[in-house]
Amino acid sequence: MLPIETLSWLLPALVILWLAFSAIRILREYERGVIFTLGRYHGVRGPGLIFVIPVVQQMERVDLRTRVFDVPPQDVISRDNVSVRVNAVVYFRVIDPEKAIIQVEDFNLATSQLSQTTLRSVVGQHELDQMLAEREKLNDHVQRILDAQTDAWGIKVSNVELKHIDLDEKMVRAIAKQAEAERLRRAKVIDAEGELQAAHKLVEAGDIMSRRHEAMQLRYLGTLNNIASERSSTIVFPMPIELMSVLAGTRSGSS
Repeated sequence: MLPIETLSWLLPALVILWLAFSAIRILREYERGVIFTLGRYHGVRGPGLIFVIPVVQQMERVDLRTRVFDVPPQDVISRDNVSVRVNAVVYFRVIDPEKAIIQVEDFNLATSQLSQTTLRSVVGQHELDQMLAEREKLNDHVQRILDAQTDAWGIKVSNVELKHIDLDEKMVRAIAKQAEAERLRRAKVIDAEGELQAAHKLVEAGDIMSRRHEAMQLRYLGTLNNIASERSSTIVFPMPIELMSVLAGTRSGSS
């Protein structure tokens, strides 16, 4: 059993040693400590070795690294009355530890809930075609709204990415039919444009041949050559237009 004199100095030494160890805090490079003294905000410290007075001061650790979480799938009605399920990924980080601890109770939960409501609101303002074709604009729109609203909490939303836009089977089939009809329409338009260009070229060729009879004769001989090369028992000889003109003139003279 230790003598009374030894206990008289050993116990205070142990208490002092315990208080000294309790006051030591080590914060990593990406961490900050928000200090409260008797419940009042005292400042932000770190990284490295810091000292917190036990009982009198309390410290809240804040991680400054970029965080990522999935926004759960949200049922949304688009502007053209199409039901879709949309989910996204949000990247954010704390840039002001004081606001993140004092201004909001749980900044992770608050940012998550705000992301869900904002995603539903923004997607509901667009039509289905815009969702599928202009996804980058939707990402930027959601990111700007979140960043503006979380600024009061000391949060910086750096990026928002839409992951999936799910449709029901009926809508998928309707979109497939629409795409097929669009391809048929383009094919018909291309055929019509080709016919129009060919007609213009034929008119130009007719004008040239009408001015040069030699060109008409060459075309006539070429046509005969094509007919002769075909395997057919019947050969049709086209009558020159000039011969019809001569016969018409002879008839009118005799009358």
